[in-house]
Amino acid sequence: MRLNNMNTVFALLLALLCIPAFAQQTIETIYDGVEFDMPKVKEVSFPDFEKNIIEYGAVGDGLTKNSDAFKSAIEAVNKAGGGKVLVPRGVWYTGPITLLSNVNLHLEDGALIIFSKDKDDYPLVETSFEGLNTVRCLSPINAYQVENIAITGKGTIDGSGEVWRAVKKGKMTESQWKDLVKSGGIVEGSNWYPSQSYLDGYKASSSFNVPDITDRDELQKMKDFLRPVMVSIRESKVVLLDGPTFQNSPAWNIHPLMSEDLIIRNLNVRNPWYSQNGDGLDLESCKNVLIYNNTFDVGDDAICIKSGKDKDGRDRAIPTENVIIKNNIVYHGHGGVTVGSEMSSGVKNIHVSACTFIGTDIGLRFKSTRGRGGVVENIWISDIDMVGIPTEAIGFNMFYTGNSPVIEEDQSAEDEARQENLVPVTEETPVFRNISMKNITVTDSEIAAFFMGLPEMKLENVRLENAVLQAKKGITAIDAEGLELINVQVLGTDEVPLTIYNSQGVKVSGFKFEENGKAAVRVLGNSDNVEFDQADFKNSDQILKGNGVSESAIKIK
Repeated sequence: MRLNNMNTVFALLLALLCIPAFAQQTIETIYDGVEFDMPKVKEVSFPDFEKNIIEYGAVGDGLTKNSDAFKSAIEAVNKAGGGKVLVPRGVWYTGPITLLSNVNLHLEDGALIIFSKDKDDYPLVETSFEGLNTVRCLSPINAYQVENIAITGKGTIDGSGEVWRAVKKGKMTESQWKDLVKSGGIVEGSNWYPSQSYLDGYKASSSFNVPDITDRDELQKMKDFLRPVMVSIRESKVVLLDGPTFQNSPAWNIHPLMSEDLIIRNLNVRNPWYSQNGDGLDLESCKNVLIYNNTFDVGDDAICIKSGKDKDGRDRAIPTENVIIKNNIVYHGHGGVTVGSEMSSGVKNIHVSACTFIGTDIGLRFKSTRGRGGVVENIWISDIDMVGIPTEAIGFNMFYTGNSPVIEEDQSAEDEARQENLVPVTEETPVFRNISMKNITVTDSEIAAFFMGLPEMKLENVRLENAVLQAKKGITAIDAEGLELINVQVLGTDEVPLTIYNSQGVKVSGFKFEENGKAAVRVLGNSDNVEFDQADFKNSDQILKGNGVSESAIKIK
């Protein structure tokens, strides 16, 4: 349906008026409206017992290393059967903190924990990073095979990430870059590296941040490169993170791995925007999880759902499942809510609602690539508001590591390229299916939506309903099957509002767009069984068929 300028204004006003008044979620309301059955998440419970770290010699001057005081207080509370370890107001400098069962690490208002910048405090340990079994430095906060733990309060936890991370020159101002170079480290090309040890590790890695070598002596030489996630919670049960600010992590900020019954709420998660791998929350191979009332402003993906990478992930065979994500705000980040790219154990039963993304690079982000394997399915997303998204408001990219197909207007050229792109379907083929998005509002953004599956494994049964998308570029669908666009408005684009390429079984109904002198829709490539509502178009000339697309491939009802 054509929209004139006045209609555009009314459409945007209507969209804004229809935004629900998102209230702070509570443990009583968090399950409302969830589309799948899941058990209630178990909640932590602690005895009325408390130890203050000052009792064990801690000094809050920001200079004294308090590693032994934290260790002694945690062990005392654990040995007593559980309770609270109190961190009072002050600046508490420390090495790694290891949490034990039945311990609540509670930071009072004004409490600031700063982790040591001495990398000798962080020994190498076996763990998983970016979905691969590997060796990394011990995390500043770590928990392994524990139960009933918490980090609470209104204090701040700082990971001293600036001594760990490399920095790209293009992400800093000229004065920031000059100050960084003066501080030491090594400049090579347009990158700054904190040490030769880091640079040696970087050059030994062909898989982003995981070196190819496994020899411990060799890894020790490149220890600086093996930067840890700040909060590592592994193979644990009944976990609460409630209240603190987590900031300035060496790599990812918060990483629950192969754990269950987690509640993550009321957090302020921060990293510099230039921090490489500075993710906010990476939930990996976990089940029964609540994530609500949080704010993220980070250097990479904000809320990221993962389950292992390639063969290591498939062999693990632990999906991420039964996750509720409500009422979160994301400012800077590569993705607001992201699934992948490491999802080789699978992802299922995810509810996302009442979230706001402000200036996030990509809003709703789904990514994978050939070689991952894994099945992502049963995802429900609703009531999402986005403003100022510089790339895709909604993005599905199954060619995350590159080599994505090029849209060809000419059928013969497309067929030739398509044959070159086809590969056999195996256990290494990622599958994304049964994903529903509704009540989505996007304003002042670059790309409304981009749906791209694989030629050999289509993006299957994705539905976008009741969406107002104001962006410079419209919607593109490549290698999709069963895609539904219901009551979707594309506003502000000076290009074709909707392009469908190599896709089958597509249904478009209640489609609204602004006329801009171009076709409203292009149907290209090997597309078939594409259905439109006649009421949405003044005439059939607004639907452009590419060379080789048959008359029977498009149905106008």
